[in-house]
Amino acid sequence: MSNVILKTQPLGRLWPTVDPFLFCAHHNDAYPASNGELGVQAVDLDEREIGSDFSGKDGFNMYHGEVVPGFPGHPHRGFETVTLVRDGLIDHSDSLGAAARFGGGDVQWLTAGKGIMHSEMFPLLNHDKPNPLELFQIWLNLPADQKMAAPHFTMLWNERIPRLVHTDDAGKHTTVTVIAGALAGADQPLPPPPESWAAKPEHDLAIWTLTLEPGARWTMPAAHNAATRRMLYWFVGGKLQVAGQQLDSHEAIELRAGEAVELFNNGDDAVECLMLQGVPIGQPVAQYGPFVMNTEQEIMQAMQDFRRTQFGGWPWGENDPVHGTEPRRFARHPGATVDEEPAAV
Repeated sequence: MSNVILKTQPLGRLWPTVDPFLFCAHHNDAYPASNGELGVQAVDLDEREIGSDFSGKDGFNMYHGEVVPGFPGHPHRGFETVTLVRDGLIDHSDSLGAAARFGGGDVQWLTAGKGIMHSEMFPLLNHDKPNPLELFQIWLNLPADQKMAAPHFTMLWNERIPRLVHTDDAGKHTTVTVIAGALAGADQPLPPPPESWAAKPEHDLAIWTLTLEPGARWTMPAAHNAATRRMLYWFVGGKLQVAGQQLDSHEAIELRAGEAVELFNNGDDAVECLMLQGVPIGQPVAQYGPFVMNTEQEIMQAMQDFRRTQFGGWPWGENDPVHGTEPRRFARHPGATVDEEPAAV
């Protein structure tokens, strides 16, 4: 094994992470045509465990949805969620009063902080063709002094996310999408939420997606901070060499972040990867479901606070709100009366 590669392991439903990341899930669902109510058509749901369905039956999950698939209202405290949508649409609603419909490369970054409720529903807008949905959801920890920060809602529209297109000596292209973390040759990424671990450059936090066309080579630069940890997730493509080592099955690869590493797509189809890196927070983690704190006592307090306050309450008429039948992408920020819509750079 190359000394740049510290560890590899196969990808499962939940991908392994390193501090400061807590969780990474790749949802890839082949939803059928809509039934006219933004739910699934021509599929028998009677044998599914509606309300907690991760079965993958018929190529998709209902998750906790009953008519529309997705995750109805639920709480979080003590961390952030970063949601990258590669295909399909998500309808977001939260206890701040924020709402959004986003997809097709958009990223939502939500600081739960001292507590938020939100729903993430997957409306099926196409009634005459399939409704594929593919996304990453990443949980990023908050340090102890920010766990009770005010919640914050951020949208990063696909049209404004920086990209680096690298052409190697053979004329082959690698595209790096820079969601967070500076990368030489790309424009500065959009700012993360103000209380995020990513908000301070010395924390060297980066979230990139990589696409290498067949035959492409690209050298990922070394991290800026000696303490940084780095994970590369290879999830699309038939072959990949990492630092000269041949990989033939999709894997999570922990890399020595302080060294540059060459990636080479020596297969016949495109390779795609997700890269997460950052300086570890290095604090105890106590987790109970959607609450991530530092001690068990803080977890008990989070549960009591949620039972008492519902983290600000739920301003929506349903537990699983969706935002109509039009494919319009938008965000309504807390307190705003005018919707934000994507705009090109």
